[in-house]
Amino acid sequence: MSDTIRIEEVDAVAPAPRARVDEAVEPAPRTRDYLSGFLQQQTQTDAPGEPGGALYEAVIDALKEIYDPEIPVNIYDLGLIYGVEVADGGQAVVTMTLTTPHCPVAESMPAEVEMRVAAVPGIAFADVNLVWDPPWDPQKMSDEAKLELGML
Repeated sequence: MSDTIRIEEVDAVAPAPRARVDEAVEPAPRTRDYLSGFLQQQTQTDAPGEPGGALYEAVIDALKEIYDPEIPVNIYDLGLIYGVEVADGGQAVVTMTLTTPHCPVAESMPAEVEMRVAAVPGIAFADVNLVWDPPWDPQKMSDEAKLELGML
């Protein structure tokens, strides 16, 4: 075996042949794009009081504006809201808990939730059910809340 490299010098290289239009192949007829119907669909509007509906989401947004005074996280991401129901006629029912029955805002927090939810346009009145079962624990917090508190 030889470890030498052969070098060949050339004066010029012939240019590559150019494609001619008259040599082009006709493409096969294009079939209908399977995504065209999907992309033209309008989003289905859910009932406003159902999850994903505008009124339901407005209530959730109102709940996310209420912060626990001892923990710098809103009560929704903290996992204190167990359920939200919005019925026809604008009645909202919020089922919630507190971090502990001895929470300093145990008397004022449900009233604030009721006031904020009732202030959402489209909500006629709000009821708040304060429950202790199941008890709140840190596992009920959203990932955003855990990240904010350095738990992730």
